[in-house]
Amino acid sequence: MRHRKPGELLTVFVICLLTIAWAGLLNAMPPVQRSVRPNGLVLVTSEEHSLPFVTFSLLIHAGARRDPTGQEGLANLTARALLFGTEKQSMTAINEQLDFMGASLSSDAGRDYAAISLRVLKKDLVAGFKLFTEVLTEPAFPADEVQKEVTRTLAAIKASEDDPGEVAERAFMKTLYGTGPYAHPVIGTKESVERLKPQGLRDFYRSHYHPNNAIMVIVGDIGDEDLKNAILPQLEKWETRAVPQSAVEASYETGKKTVMIDRPLTQANLILGHKGITRDNPDFYAVTVMNYILGGGGLTSRLMEEVREKKGLAYSVYSHFDAGKYQGSFQVVLQTKNSSARESIKLAVAELSRMRTELVSDTELEGAKKYLIGSFPLRFTTQGKIAGFLMQVEYQGLGFDYAERYPKLIEAVTAQDVLRVAKAYLHPDSYILIAVANLKETGLEQ
Repeated sequence: MRHRKPGELLTVFVICLLTIAWAGLLNAMPPVQRSVRPNGLVLVTSEEHSLPFVTFSLLIHAGARRDPTGQEGLANLTARALLFGTEKQSMTAINEQLDFMGASLSSDAGRDYAAISLRVLKKDLVAGFKLFTEVLTEPAFPADEVQKEVTRTLAAIKASEDDPGEVAERAFMKTLYGTGPYAHPVIGTKESVERLKPQGLRDFYRSHYHPNNAIMVIVGDIGDEDLKNAILPQLEKWETRAVPQSAVEASYETGKKTVMIDRPLTQANLILGHKGITRDNPDFYAVTVMNYILGGGGLTSRLMEEVREKKGLAYSVYSHFDAGKYQGSFQVVLQTKNSSARESIKLAVAELSRMRTELVSDTELEGAKKYLIGSFPLRFTTQGKIAGFLMQVEYQGLGFDYAERYPKLIEAVTAQDVLRVAKAYLHPDSYILIAVANLKETGLEQ
């Protein structure tokens, strides 16, 4: 009889608990309704009356990939500046109202889209949503507040330069995507952020913040009458306008490339990776299972077993596919002593090669599938998570029966599928290597 390690026992225990919880949580998923409003806004609603709250999440196709050249960080700053005041009232007045209602309002941007979220008590639904729509449709972008945010952003960029993990990630994305729309950080660069002005934010806002360029998700203690009387009249005042077309024309580094960044560190921060897949790739589920076994499964993954448990070389090692709307990336991320950087890289590459040449075991396959299926319901255990889940379902075009189909999609993955996608999407002979380390101690410069 094989004796399991403590980490394996914990994982098995967690899998059992999550599997038991699956049916109850899945059955608790509230029904969903979808409509397209006359102004072009896609509206997704889901009634959930267990708590007297309502959560609003709005997705705008206005992410960092739409930043004009030389104004990287503009999408991020525009999204954040929505909360700095409106044509009618200051940021201080808005925050005082939110505090009085006990509501939360946030706005931010990512690589592909910006998102604005409101969580408000049912009793404050009308007042809260009025404030939400005012912030969305009448932002003032006051110069003093914008400049304060520019200063904060520059400070954050400077601070990130002292984080070797951040430095490695930025270098990897720049190397992989070259001059493409995903090459720069969402936050922007020091040079580009210093150039951002309120008028630029207003121009970006006027180009992209329109209902026919957005998805609205509403989840919580709200019924048809609330929608009809309090929500839809406000939403439909939002005017449709022409939206600039923005095709993604991304190029990718496909050859082997190494970037060395010398820092006086005791620990090497390494990223090894290459082009990944898109979210709509039919192989997404097989890739998900494959990556769990390779390096996404924590203590039970092959990378963790070989690099950390057997050799004791890495403090942390994992792999992940960033499968977004457009072509994403694959990364193996390692932190190890400078002196063991070479050997750690060699072991990681060997594991990529092994995934491409050997069938995974039945134990590995079943463990991965049980965990992925069992943990899935944790994505919608709160209103906010349900709203985020539904937003992604709509954005990615997955269909609102996705939660029901997901277990079957994962369960259908075979060992042969894992081998096939490893051969197709892992490239141990043509990877980008980023090393942020004391290069003399690593020996990587030799």
